Amino acid sequence: MLFATELMSAAVYDPQSHFVGRVREFFVEPAEQPNRVSHFLISRGRFQPLIARYDQVEKVGPGRIDLNVSERALAAYTPNEAWLAVRKDLLDQQIIDTEGRKVVRVNDVDLSEFRTNNHVELRITRVDVGLPGAVRRLLQGVAPSALVRKFQTRLPQRSIRWEFVNLIEPDPLRRVKLRITHEKLEDLHPADLAEMMEELSPAERQGIIASLDEETAAAVLAELDERLTTQIVEKLDPEKAADILEEMAPDAAADLLADLPKETTEEILEEMPNQEAREARHLLAFDPSTAGGMMNTDYAYVGEKSTREEVLQWMRNQDLNLEQLDTIVLVDSHAQFSGTVPVARMLLAAPEQHMSDLKTEPLISVTADASEKDVFELFDKYNLRMLTVLDETNHPIGTITVDDVVSRLVNA
Repeated sequence: MLFATELMSAAVYDPQSHFVGRVREFFVEPAEQPNRVSHFLISRGRFQPLIARYDQVEKVGPGRIDLNVSERALAAYTPNEAWLAVRKDLLDQQIIDTEGRKVVRVNDVDLSEFRTNNHVELRITRVDVGLPGAVRRLLQGVAPSALVRKFQTRLPQRSIRWEFVNLIEPDPLRRVKLRITHEKLEDLHPADLAEMMEELSPAERQGIIASLDEETAAAVLAELDERLTTQIVEKLDPEKAADILEEMAPDAAADLLADLPKETTEEILEEMPNQEAREARHLLAFDPSTAGGMMNTDYAYVGEKSTREEVLQWMRNQDLNLEQLDTIVLVDSHAQFSGTVPVARMLLAAPEQHMSDLKTEPLISVTADASEKDVFELFDKYNLRMLTVLDETNHPIGTITVDDVVSRLVNA
């Protein structure tokens, strides 16, 4: 096992033991091999820096690298944005530990040797985010490597396997060149990812949201602080922002649009499909502190004369958010509100039982102009999980869930 700090400033020699220079940086080329050290940057005084490829390295040890070629075989160094620089892009940088679900700072990088034919390859195996790595950095060039290694064994170890590391790169062009994806982040719970993103800089947050798929980005934005969400969406390309808002619940999308500058809101609405844009404009017309401003227009409703089996069959063919589907709204033959049925009660009913026989009592609803205070009181008084919002003709136009209430109270 070697450490990146032990190779920085390491002396480099050719096969005849002639001094070539010292290592100033080394690189990984993700497009070729995601964890192999592909190139070493070598400099010596005023001479032009040189590059040694991984297959030109014969032997590696703390403080020394031996080549299997002469200095003349080395190429002159030219910058390449498709290379990940260990010192510049990893050491002291913040990364996301996808296994531990936290943001950490890299103190050192652990490397393993692999002998291949007539050369040695170095592979990144772990990143050190604990005290040993910090101590190695502090004592680099001050104490012998053997002494530092002996001392560090007494310290608590904290490291992350390379496959669980998610690099943060705000520049979209460089992300592509480095082949940095956020597929690992998309597997995290949105609340965990949102919490980690709050620890990052604005540019880093922007880079992550811009590269997530729209569904994941929408879920993460719903968990972020409203101020941060507004800042992120305002800087997104309107088309990308519209794609993300399409994946959000209509009420959440409308709340977000209401916080944006009017010009930005209009640009995003222009990019949204007609139906989603109409829903958003409809919700934006309500006072945010009323039931209309809190409601979600995306809800499930069926005729009260439907049987339990008919409703289940209908639900199987709909694109419903099953994680949030708790209650179904009932309407009569005139499409007016007639009650609600908890999904759990419906599932336990007989297949031929009508929905009207399953509705809860008393019949509770609010009009769109009801104050949020009235809404809170109803949820508290009747221990509701969902409340139906009606228009002036008694037609349901949306619902308010307990999640909406909790979110409003938390952000009040």
